[in-house]
Amino acid sequence: MLLRKIMGLAVCAMIIGSAAFAVAGVPDLQQSTAVRAYGGVETTSVYSLPNGGGRAFTAAFLPGGLAADATVTLTLRDGLGVPIAGFPFQDMWIESADGGLQACGGNATANQNTDVNGVTFWTNPLFAGDQSAALTLVMVSGDPLTSNSGLLISFNSADINGDGVVNLSDGGFFTQDLFGAYSYRSDFNYDGVINVSDAGFMSNGIGAACP
Repeated sequence: MLLRKIMGLAVCAMIIGSAAFAVAGVPDLQQSTAVRAYGGVETTSVYSLPNGGGRAFTAAFLPGGLAADATVTLTLRDGLGVPIAGFPFQDMWIESADGGLQACGGNATANQNTDVNGVTFWTNPLFAGDQSAALTLVMVSGDPLTSNSGLLISFNSADINGDGVVNLSDGGFFTQDLFGAYSYRSDFNYDGVINVSDAGFMSNGIGAACP
């Protein structure tokens, strides 16, 4: 009986040890967290171009065309809550929940590997087109974080049709919106109207293409 108890305890210890080993250093989608620099309840809008010539996350727009910092900061932790340093930036990216954001190369990766505190971020302009007013998901190795349901960040671009280049086709869509009903896709400065200011974004974006 004593031997059976000892063996049972040993097995339990092995199982617990194996579980701890399995999660150490492996990103945990619940323990990891992502936040937006702007802490208000309004959605921030980021204007992007396929050649990376759009606006940085630090120069995003609030409703009404006001400036805001939409920098995304990710803190990557394992199942034990320990920060994961040196995790490759290629395995962390953002997506729109509706798939509307079209990033060149298929993903909008973090700016750098995680630092010693497990932190990385998105501040640089995206190489991207198309538009999305859905929540922004932070992805780690192909799966979204479960610690939140998404961030209040929208995206639009002079590459309105999301084909990786800004050309006359996009100009046609913009003209429709300029003289028709309001559409977020063409409200590049997010001020609630489509006018000559947005036309300037459109004009400056012509020719921009994915590398």
